[in-house]
Amino acid sequence: MKTTADLVGQDLHGKRVLVRSDLNVPLDDAKNITDDGRLRASVPTIKALTAAGAAVIVVAHLGRPKGSPDEKYSLKPVVTRFSELLGQDVKFAEDTVGDSAKAVVAGLQDGEIALLENLRFNAGETSKDDAERGAFADQLAALADFFVSDGFGVVHRKQASVYDVATRLPHFAGGLVGAEVEVLKRLTEEPQRPYAVVLGGAKVADKLAVIANLMKTADRLIIGGGMAYTFLKAQGYEVGTSLLDPEKVETCAAYLKEAEAQGVEIVLPVDTVISPEFSDQVETKIVPSTEIPSDWMGLDIGPKTRELFAAKIVESKTVFWNGPMGAFEMAPYSGGTKAIGQALVDATASGALTVVGGGDSAAAVRQLGFTDDQFGHISTGGGASLEYLEGKTLPGIEILDN
Repeated sequence: MKTTADLVGQDLHGKRVLVRSDLNVPLDDAKNITDDGRLRASVPTIKALTAAGAAVIVVAHLGRPKGSPDEKYSLKPVVTRFSELLGQDVKFAEDTVGDSAKAVVAGLQDGEIALLENLRFNAGETSKDDAERGAFADQLAALADFFVSDGFGVVHRKQASVYDVATRLPHFAGGLVGAEVEVLKRLTEEPQRPYAVVLGGAKVADKLAVIANLMKTADRLIIGGGMAYTFLKAQGYEVGTSLLDPEKVETCAAYLKEAEAQGVEIVLPVDTVISPEFSDQVETKIVPSTEIPSDWMGLDIGPKTRELFAAKIVESKTVFWNGPMGAFEMAPYSGGTKAIGQALVDATASGALTVVGGGDSAAAVRQLGFTDDQFGHISTGGGASLEYLEGKTLPGIEILDN
């Protein structure tokens, strides 16, 4: 796989480089960026290219528009902060491959940067039809001389800007993608042991395939968040009105038996912060996880669980974490997620490789006051990381190897 280092080793003056970044940042109702982590992660590759003399054309998506322009998902709110982080003005095109994009690209001088409007305003970007996707990729490729894939959060998607453009231009892995793949290889190829995987979040179904594959490599699986209640139900316990996937109870029961047979430790919550409703304005209690009342719901792991999970994490040499332990956005239910974050910080200080697996986990650690440099690595791609750990082939990585 060729990398940006191979590309910037040559004189790029007079050349245009199309960079697929991941700028899918969260915005509040006033269109303010609430977490700029993905923007910051995209900066080093772009700066390396401009330093080598290239005119850089950045393409990205925001949200899930339906293949046509939608002001709600415009990338315009990103431009100001992106310019600040890059230390220069970023020109903005009002479309992706139309007249505005062509004019902006044509006017770029060496070392300048343009951001094109949301890729997903074009149906060809995400089309399942190879011809439609390919036609859009042709338009993107016509804008540049080289292609750099630096949006790790989308490499698990066979999309025009991720996969098809790479078949049409000389292609390179950006620094971010290269770093992500290197870390994931360390997690899957002879990780230092003990190897702990911490899984949380709302939906157990999203993580079952990961659990199945990780039972071949991890020493312990620490399970919290909404997904823990399906496992508790599989053990025969009442979980009240907590999040539950009834269709996956039997699967979870089978995984518990399989883990025991393989000598993989599955660690579940021993106590739970419960509430009569999903709100931060009502009474909360802490109860054993085996004694959740039928009309209450679990919304965070309890203090004993936090200590248990933290002890398992700190004694590990490799830790991967994906998914919060509770409804961390609300103060009464943020303690569990914060405790896991602190445990990873402590493990990092002790020499462990700690990886925060993108998505809600990355947002949570920043919201709760942690800094990126307190962890071994904060991934920019939750879904891509999980699919890699499932053992799946990622189209956007596979094509870079060709």
